[in-house]
Amino acid sequence: MTTTHETSATQTQLIRPEVRTTLVAGTATEVRVQASSHAFTIDEPQALGGTDKGANPVEHLLAALGACQVITFQVWAEKLGIQLDEVDIALSGEIDLRGFFGLAEGVRPGFRSIDVSVQLSGPEAPERYDELTQAVEEHCPVLDGLGNSVPVSTTYALA
Repeated sequence: MTTTHETSATQTQLIRPEVRTTLVAGTATEVRVQASSHAFTIDEPQALGGTDKGANPVEHLLAALGACQVITFQVWAEKLGIQLDEVDIALSGEIDLRGFFGLAEGVRPGFRSIDVSVQLSGPEAPERYDELTQAVEEHCPVLDGLGNSVPVSTTYALA
């Protein structure tokens, strides 16, 4: 569920997306996800102990970035009056699994890098698409979250 707080254009306009994730009983890595009215499965491939019933969490992170950028391209193309016929984004990232498994000191468990390849098409001059790309770099929420430190507050409880 996403909660929206409506205010005037000069005031803060907040949304608060909410997602619930639950381990599927009897599995090692299969996770049921509920995001507003949408439900889907996240799992790990067999090589990482899962049953590959869905894309894994890091693939979802890449998908979230790509989808957010596609949407941001569309929103800002309209806002800037730029005709955009097609947006195609390919993403890949590099993770050193020694960090996830705790096999090496100082190795991060997350992405070491993410590569994003954007293919745009439309009739505008290249400079207009440069302007659009700059707007996407400045306004894509998922890109912002990945590129900047976002405070995460976690509470733990025993059921």
